[in-house]
Amino acid sequence: MKNSQIHPSAIVESGAVLGEGVTVGPYAVIEDGAKIGQGCRVLSHAIIKKHAVIADNVEVGHFSVIGGDPQHMGFDRSIHSSVFIGNSTRIGEGVTVHRSIEKDGRTLVGENCFLMGYCHIAHDCEVDNKVVLANGALLGGHVSVGQESFVGGGAAVHQFVRIGKGSMIGGLAEISLDVPPQVLVSGRNAISGLNLIGLKRREVSRSEISELKQCFRKVFSNYNVKRNAEEILRSGECPSSKIAHEFLSFFASGQRGFAKYSLKDGHSLR
Repeated sequence: MKNSQIHPSAIVESGAVLGEGVTVGPYAVIEDGAKIGQGCRVLSHAIIKKHAVIADNVEVGHFSVIGGDPQHMGFDRSIHSSVFIGNSTRIGEGVTVHRSIEKDGRTLVGENCFLMGYCHIAHDCEVDNKVVLANGALLGGHVSVGQESFVGGGAAVHQFVRIGKGSMIGGLAEISLDVPPQVLVSGRNAISGLNLIGLKRREVSRSEISELKQCFRKVFSNYNVKRNAEEILRSGECPSSKIAHEFLSFFASGQRGFAKYSLKDGHSLR
């Protein structure tokens, strides 16, 4: 705890491990067994449970709870499981991140994420690097969220759903089907197109975007999107760019089915 600043009203139990330069605010609680890396800030009234492992330069906001027990009726509280928060992630006020329901399992939040106020990450989720969850976004158990995705305020994601890399989920959306990489989704599982603004901000080349557009059109040309993606991958026209290949490969797995693309006239391709 070298160079750490711990407020006198905070409770830091004897078995907690704190890195250098950690700041702990008033009435915060850090339980025995919790591990916090260097340069972290634990703001007032935040609770770091014993099952939490937090990397370097993470900020945990007021009244957040990291590493709490999952909301699962059959959960055995005696098992060892954990939550891991990656470097330089910012956690807003009132955020909850629950530990895994599996023995030695973990719920994972990557690096440079921003979890805004009162969002929730349930047990066994995997949130990749540079993901933003806006205020009140809710992830059910076993959800995976790809790198550089954005989930809008108040959006709710059903358990076991996959959200692909670089996608954008609109506010108050209801997501119960898998969301392919690099797309825009709003309402109830409704794809409106590619996340072109996000692609340009990430400096994806024009040629790669053009190839991705072609793949998007072919995949959603009829009802069987999984078969369409497999046919493109097997054909001599298989894309050369990594981003297009990742888009097509996404359709090879999953348990929930896929979000639907609708034409501008309102008629769904599915």
